[in-house]
Amino acid sequence: MKNEGGHGPCRLCRIELENVGVTAGSDILLRDVSFHIHCGQMTALVGPNGAGKTTLLRALLSQTPHTGRIRHVDADGHLFPDPRIGYVPQQLPFDKEMPVTVRDLMAGALGRRPVWTGVGKKMTARVGDALRETQAEGLINKRLGALSGGELQRVLLAMALAPLPDLLVLDEPVSGVDQNGLQLFLQTVSNLRRTHHLGILMVSHDWALVRDYADYVILLNKQVLKTGTPEEVFASLEFAETFKTETSFPGGTP
Repeated sequence: MKNEGGHGPCRLCRIELENVGVTAGSDILLRDVSFHIHCGQMTALVGPNGAGKTTLLRALLSQTPHTGRIRHVDADGHLFPDPRIGYVPQQLPFDKEMPVTVRDLMAGALGRRPVWTGVGKKMTARVGDALRETQAEGLINKRLGALSGGELQRVLLAMALAPLPDLLVLDEPVSGVDQNGLQLFLQTVSNLRRTHHLGILMVSHDWALVRDYADYVILLNKQVLKTGTPEEVFASLEFAETFKTETSFPGGTP
């Protein structure tokens, strides 16, 4: 399979979840969850608080034990043993008064040398290349505590893309980001998906964002209630029943 930008073969074709379950003592966190995540698509995972979205991400990232199967499959239908998964969290907790720059943060993530020994020219160039992917190269010398919400998310996105992953996971990535930062972040993600044919899984409560950017939606509440296009899921009885107690929808009415 070739990506749309002509950057070579897509390593990963899809991720298959089959009857995935997670329990904590006697509590069922996930039950018989089955769906596919496809290369080149943005899949949105939606559901109420406590639906198991974070638990599902942890299972995908091999951070929590689960029953069922999670299979990574290449374009020829063969199992893909060691996929790279990039992860962008909702926020990065840190002391905003620390004199740490974007270059320091990324050099620490990309390299093996302690940052306090200094960041050399080669590592600085590598950091600059990574930031360029997310239109954030101008932030390289900026202190972390001085970044806006949107700027920080683009830096975290750059970290998740170095090296280029087979699946990009976005966990409420634009929560608290202003409108300008939101649009730039989403345009960057869309460009990356088109250029590199990435598979993207995005957790979001912003229905307008999901409607405008997602190709496929999974409605989860400990089990899969509905799948389909944003229009199909938002118009479904399952969606209405799941969110019937909400008087208004985050990000606008779907």
